[in-house]
Amino acid sequence: EQPIFSTRAHIFQIDPNTKKNWVPTSKHAVTVSYFYDSTRNVYRIISLDGSKAIINSTITPNMTFTKTSQKFGQWADSRANTVYGLGFSSEHHLSKFAEKFQEFKEAARIAKEKSHEKMELTSTPSQESAGGDIQSPLTPESINGTDDERAMPEVTQNSEPRAEPTQNALPFTHSSTISKHWEAELATLKGNNAKLTAALLESTANVKQWKQQLAAYQEEAERLHKRVTELECVSSQANAVHTHKTELNQTIQELESTLKKKEEEIEGLKQEIENARELQAQRDSLTQKLQEVEIRNKDLEGQLSDLEQHLEKSQNEQEAFRNNLKTLLEILDGKIFELTELRDNLAKLIECS
Repeated sequence: EQPIFSTRAHIFQIDPNTKKNWVPTSKHAVTVSYFYDSTRNVYRIISLDGSKAIINSTITPNMTFTKTSQKFGQWADSRANTVYGLGFSSEHHLSKFAEKFQEFKEAARIAKEKSHEKMELTSTPSQESAGGDIQSPLTPESINGTDDERAMPEVTQNSEPRAEPTQNALPFTHSSTISKHWEAELATLKGNNAKLTAALLESTANVKQWKQQLAAYQEEAERLHKRVTELECVSSQANAVHTHKTELNQTIQELESTLKKKEEEIEGLKQEIENARELQAQRDSLTQKLQEVEIRNKDLEGQLSDLEQHLEKSQNEQEAFRNNLKTLLEILDGKIFELTELRDNLAKLIECS
């Protein structure tokens, strides 16, 4: 036998006593593989936990793999007298396993039909061997491991230093801080909204399924009531009718209890839907506030631009004023020097006279 497809999953088996509860047969996720036996022309599902085989199931044409949830599937094996359940890490792995199950089930059906044809035509020599008719329906790529065994590369982010703002840019920096704060809250709310939307969709699907179950339970209860009425009309089997009636009444009570629990679960789901709507309203309010902050930010940017232009104009005027003062000082120095020379000349004239 050769493995032709492998994946990893948590394995369960139905409780042989209750036939309702699942019993885990592996403590952690183990490898589950499809095998092809070319000598017997059969496909098998095999899983080992160490040296112990916890699944050894031969695929037959009458088997059916059922998806009971987004990550869980099951099938019944009449030869092993049990029901196997597999819990996967993602919906993609479950869908892939189900596709392979259907593919190998079809291959098993074709192999069985060819085997019957070969038995019917034993008097005529066969031109091709049975082993040559059945080919493995998988490509070699499926043997190279599962998707969850591939490592994901780590992504790092480089942070750049941010320059300190000047005194004139303080209003703009404060506005940017407020804007970033609201953007962070909006991103958090968007993530919560996405999670709540997914939970809401899943809850809606569960509600529909439970409503169908409720309708089925109600139909069953009505059928049981009618059956009780019919049995009460049969006087010759009074004791048997009484016993059967007691059992049916007990079954009806159990169904009514189940209906009550389902109704309570539906009420809880409705409350969750209301909470999700309130969060949606809060998200809309924060979005509107963020837009107002962005508009105010643009106004502050315009004011900052006007202040920068005014500052530049004032600096130019101060520079021109400094240049004029410098020119006046130079002229004043020249006049002072001329007055000094004139004083010296007058002093000399006074001394000579």
